[in-house]
Amino acid sequence: MLRTSTAVWRGDGSHGTGSLTTQSGALRDQPYSAKTRFQNEDGKAGTNPEELLGAAHAGCFAMALSFALTEAGLTPTELRVTAAVDISKVEGGFAIKTIALDLVASVPGIDAAKFQEIAEKAKKGCPVSKALAATPISLSAKLA
Repeated sequence: MLRTSTAVWRGDGSHGTGSLTTQSGALRDQPYSAKTRFQNEDGKAGTNPEELLGAAHAGCFAMALSFALTEAGLTPTELRVTAAVDISKVEGGFAIKTIALDLVASVPGIDAAKFQEIAEKAKKGCPVSKALAATPISLSAKLA
């Protein structure tokens, strides 16, 4: 299975603009720029690669956890995952320093210890977590 996305960039790095399109059509010519990436703290002016990476990671982890809980005979009512991707200036440019996954879950019939065990296993088994293994990934997992 192969999934594709396309980025088109026009202009220089500081003042140019780009657009992102996904195979599914979920994004179609979605604008991004240096301003939306590095200067717009509220995130309302457009998207950026880190936001999209966070969305992909949160979605992948939630699905991996759902499968793991189902395998354990449990059905989650809700898995709410936020992924915070920290991009910081480093020598030679910028780097993604950490990713913090924050999970609040409603899972009837599970105790806290078993929930933590399954959540950690899902984090390690999530394909996006595996792809990002060079980046420290933390998990805060709580039952609602």
